[in-house]
Amino acid sequence: MSVRTVQVGEVTIANDRPFVLISGPCQIESRDHALFMAEALSKAAAGAGVPFIFKSSFDKANRTSVSGQRGVGIDAGLAILAEVKASLGCPVLTDVHDATQVEAAAQAVDILQIPAFLCRQTDLLLAAGRTGAVVNVKKGQFLAPWDMAAVAQKVASTGNERILLTERGASFGYNTLVSDMRALPVMAQTGYPVIFDATHSVQQPGGLGSASGGQREYAPLLARSAIAAGVAAIFAEAHQDPDNAPSDGPVMLPLEWVAPMLEKLKAIDEVVKA
Repeated sequence: MSVRTVQVGEVTIANDRPFVLISGPCQIESRDHALFMAEALSKAAAGAGVPFIFKSSFDKANRTSVSGQRGVGIDAGLAILAEVKASLGCPVLTDVHDATQVEAAAQAVDILQIPAFLCRQTDLLLAAGRTGAVVNVKKGQFLAPWDMAAVAQKVASTGNERILLTERGASFGYNTLVSDMRALPVMAQTGYPVIFDATHSVQQPGGLGSASGGQREYAPLLARSAIAAGVAAIFAEAHQDPDNAPSDGPVMLPLEWVAPMLEKLKAIDEVVKA
C-alpha cells in the first residue's frame, strides 16, 4: 500500500505526516463572524504548531427540521470563503450538495466536501473529481469503513486522486452514533489520507426532536483516540458561543477549548509518528 500525500497550498496532508486541524463554525453566519472565527482558529493552530484549514458551510441542506437555519447561500458564502482565504492565506473547505454547485465552489475554495449522506451519489462525486480540487468525502453513518474504497474509486476515475476520507461515526440505534477506531486504519488501507471528525461523531441526530443534539464534552477524548490511531487530520467545528449557534451547537467546541486540545493532540501525534 502506498501512502498518498495531498498538498493544499502550504498544507501537507498524509497519514504519516504531522496532523492537520480542519475547523470553523458549522455554517457561515456572516462575513464578520467567519473572518473572526478564521483568525481566532488560525492563531490557536499556529500557537500549537499545527497546520490549519478553515471550514464553514454556505448551506446546510441536511437539517432535522424545515425550520432549521441553513446559512447565507452559495453566492454570499463563496465570496466570504474566498475573502477568508485571501486575508489569512489558509486553505478553505466547504460542502457541496449537488453537481451544479461544484464548479463555482472549486473556484473559491481549495477542498470540496461531500456530506456523509451524499457519499454514494455518483454524479456528485464525479463532478467534484473533475474540478481537480481536493475532494473530502465523509463516510456515511450507514457505511462500513471498507466500503469507502469504492467511494474513493469513483472520484479517482476522473483522474483526480487528491482525495481525503473522513470518519464521522456510525449509526448505533436511534439518535446515536458510535466511533469505531478500527475504521481509521481500515480506511487508511486505501492509501488516501484519513480524517477523523471529532465533533460530528458525538452528534445525536434528531436527538432534540426538531434539531440534533450532541455531547461535545466527549469530542476531545475521541480526537485524542483518533490521533493515537495515526490519522492525517482532525476535523472539529468550533464557535465562540456554541449554545447560541444556528446549527450543530451541541457538538461544536467552545473556542477556548481549541488551543489546549491541540497541545495534547500534538504531543500524542509526535509520539505515534516518531
